[in-house]
Amino acid sequence: MDNKGKAKYFGLGVLVSALWFLVLIAIILLIGGGMSLFKKDKDTGAVTEENIEKIEHFQTLLETYYYEDVPEEELADGVLYGLMETVGDPYTCYYSVEEMKELTADIEGIFHGIGAYLEMDYDKGYAKISGVIDGTPASQSDIQVGDYVVEVDGQDVYEMTLTDVVSMIRGEAGTQVTLTLNRNGSELEVTVTRQNIETPTIKYEMLEGKIAHITIVEFDDVTTSQFMEAMDQMENDGAKGLILDVRGNPGGSLATVVEICQLLLPEGMIVYTEDKYGERNEYFSDGTNEFKLPLVLLIDGSSASASEILAGAIKDYELGTLVGTTTYGKGIVQKIFSYEDGSAAKITVSKYYTPNGYNIHGVGIAPDVEVPFDADLYLEEEIDNQLQEAIEIITKEIEG
Repeated sequence: MDNKGKAKYFGLGVLVSALWFLVLIAIILLIGGGMSLFKKDKDTGAVTEENIEKIEHFQTLLETYYYEDVPEEELADGVLYGLMETVGDPYTCYYSVEEMKELTADIEGIFHGIGAYLEMDYDKGYAKISGVIDGTPASQSDIQVGDYVVEVDGQDVYEMTLTDVVSMIRGEAGTQVTLTLNRNGSELEVTVTRQNIETPTIKYEMLEGKIAHITIVEFDDVTTSQFMEAMDQMENDGAKGLILDVRGNPGGSLATVVEICQLLLPEGMIVYTEDKYGERNEYFSDGTNEFKLPLVLLIDGSSASASEILAGAIKDYELGTLVGTTTYGKGIVQKIFSYEDGSAAKITVSKYYTPNGYNIHGVGIAPDVEVPFDADLYLEEEIDNQLQEAIEIITKEIEG
């Protein structure tokens, strides 16, 4: 959900849940989902008869006095958004049914839609096409980057949240959606047939000197197979070195980054997690795919979570050289607890540690060679100075 949508729901949540007693509702939901761990006596903690009465009282106040009608489902979602906000952890949050569908699609890397990226222009009040995926229905239509989506199937989407607009555009494969677009002040209609779309999470190119450059955009379920295809292509192209690029990569699936590490690392620990009870989960590489060519990993302040697991493992094993700037510093792991209606809670459940036992939460991973990104150079001459540094390091190793 975009920030404006979150604000809307959180505002409603504040009306109902500014008082902590509304923890009750989440506990009831979790108990309904079969989570006996959370069962409590009605007269202890937040679950008391007095708080139940308060919930009923404040709901009646809203129904009676709030100056607009508020749909019950929005009140319920608002309560749960507010509940999760109280722990002060930005990664612990509530997902409504629609948001959970979006999250699932993001994790899987496969969604049903037209293959266009959208962003919200709050000044205009409309979502805007920010990118089009090659080989998708959107790329084969008259949709262009910069177009504003003003209607979806004839319904005006002015000041709708980005999540709502995306939900309206997405749908079952084989069905059609008609978008009314505003392009430079003129409106046009485009009808597109939806299909199942695999998000491209890997970018591959062969640079001069037989240096492969593989960018990992994020770690989704589809990323491992896409990464293997890039590695196969790299081998077929006769690469002499590899630049892995996780700059701007926000992370993703722990399972996926473990799989990718197993395609690169020597035998040993990849990462381990530890919860507040001291219980550990350990992940290993058997070393059968240990990468032998010169390797540079590009990192920056937006490389987070799963990206840092990869970076930490490469650094601890001295498998390659880290170039760029210190990573984001997200050394914690979340787990999703689903409820029977399709909504869910995402909760931070443990910390993760690099093979050498470092937890980098709030600290990040420092590069071996620090190179701040020169934005002016890139804008003026389209030269990526961090990539250039990586090329120089790889070239020296190849020439050896």
